[in-house]
Amino acid sequence: MQGYEQPISSGVHPNVFKTQFLCRMAEQDEPPTAGEADVAGPWRIEAIPGEGFGLFRIGESLGRGFSPLAVFPSQWLALIAAAVLPGTGRDPLLRIDKQPDADGAYPLLLPGLGGEEVAGRLRVFDEPLVDAINLVILLLQVPESLAWMLEAAGTVALERCGAILDERLPETKAAG
Repeated sequence: MQGYEQPISSGVHPNVFKTQFLCRMAEQDEPPTAGEADVAGPWRIEAIPGEGFGLFRIGESLGRGFSPLAVFPSQWLALIAAAVLPGTGRDPLLRIDKQPDADGAYPLLLPGLGGEEVAGRLRVFDEPLVDAINLVILLLQVPESLAWMLEAAGTVALERCGAILDERLPETKAAG
């Protein structure tokens, strides 16, 4: 698997940058943005005969000699991985304070211009909930991620979701 930690060291994979240049670049310290750049995508899903569905960065494919980042037996799992992968390289937006406030609740903190502000309060210390909220924030921030997730949902879930949204957001008559 290729990544920012394993630069190309041979001319096996097609790339517009020469191998010698990439090797010289690899001698430099990576910027703090390298982790996010490595997983940001965009991603593509390619069928791999006999194995399932591989997850590749745009510009990479089996036909071009690249190995997939991941392989899943089911396409819907590959779609979900493509949806959430860009968030794995980002710092979470929200965090939970490890100390309860005066009321015994745990503040959910959001960075702001003047420091952190309280975005909510949790009765119990629940890091998995905060992780899940941060994941949904990612899906809302990256339209391609949301599209992967909606595709993974399938027709039945989208049909049910559409009916719920249609009821919640009724048409209004145009003022005339």
